[in-house]
Amino acid sequence: MKVIIGSDHAGLRLKKEILPLLDEKGIEYEDVGAHEMDSVDYPDFAKPVSEAVASGDYERGILICGTGIGMSIAANKVKGIRCALVHDLFSAEMTRLHNDSNVLAMGERVVGPGLATSIVEKWLDTPYEGGRHQRRVDKMMELDQT
Repeated sequence: MKVIIGSDHAGLRLKKEILPLLDEKGIEYEDVGAHEMDSVDYPDFAKPVSEAVASGDYERGILICGTGIGMSIAANKVKGIRCALVHDLFSAEMTRLHNDSNVLAMGERVVGPGLATSIVEKWLDTPYEGGRHQRRVDKMMELDQT
C-alpha cells in the first residue's frame, strides 16, 4: 500500500506521531508537508494529497489540521475522493467497511496521539466490504458528475 500524508501547521505534531506507525507497518508513504509550525493554508495540502489519491498514484491519503473539518471539506472537492472525518475507532472501521473511504481526515485539537495512531491503524487495516455497499458507493461517486 502507498499512502500520501499532509497536514497544515495545526496538525503537524499529530502527523509526526503517525509517521512512525507507517514505518513500523512497512507502508511506503510521501509526506507533502507542512514541515514547520509557520501558519499555512490547509487547502494547499488537501489538494496534492487528494489529487494523488484520485489519480491512483497512491491508494490512500491522510490529512490532519486543527479539527479535520477544513481538510475533509477541501479533499471532498476533488473528483474521486471519499474523505471521511474520523475521531473514533468505530467510525474509522465503518468508513472503510461501508464507504470505501480513500482519504482520512483528523483534527489534532480533537484527538490525541495515542487515539490518532489507533485510528490510522484501524483505517489502514480495514478492507472495504463491498457487496450491498457498492451500490451506495456508486451513487456517491455519481455525485461527482453533477
